[in-house]
Amino acid sequence: MATRTVSITVNGETHTRDVEPRLLLVHFLRENLDLTGTHIGCDTSNCGACTVLLDGKSIKSCTLLAVQAHGKAVTTIEGVAQGGQLHPLQEGFKEKHGLQCGFCTPGMVMRAVELLDKNPDPTEDDIRWGISGNLCRCTGYVNIVKAIQYAAEKMQAEEAVEA
Repeated sequence: MATRTVSITVNGETHTRDVEPRLLLVHFLRENLDLTGTHIGCDTSNCGACTVLLDGKSIKSCTLLAVQAHGKAVTTIEGVAQGGQLHPLQEGFKEKHGLQCGFCTPGMVMRAVELLDKNPDPTEDDIRWGISGNLCRCTGYVNIVKAIQYAAEKMQAEEAVEA
């Protein structure tokens, strides 16, 4: 099968590779770039474990081809922490016990990044609706919601200090 050259900026670094046109973005990230924080759960976009940001919008990377991401910016869970500091969402999942097995956590965090970018002060219903496309088989979502609320409050407090 003929390959295509793709150039994708992942976590701020541009990567150019020759790939098969049918290669999924999740496999490009995991196998070509060794970014294994993006999990493969269902391969049908039902679970959300593979959620990443594509130009700031959360997408399920198991149903997007790497060639479709050509020229775009991808943020994975590895790119969320900045300067050695956990993102408030990562901190929230830790502090509020928003994970058990941790398999869904990277996708949940990535989905919540977009959610808080669009709505910095979400209600519980906003959060539950916002993460409804990502499945967790362990927690019952209560602490995931608390983790996202924690992050929203921390981010608002940080913005207030900066203002």
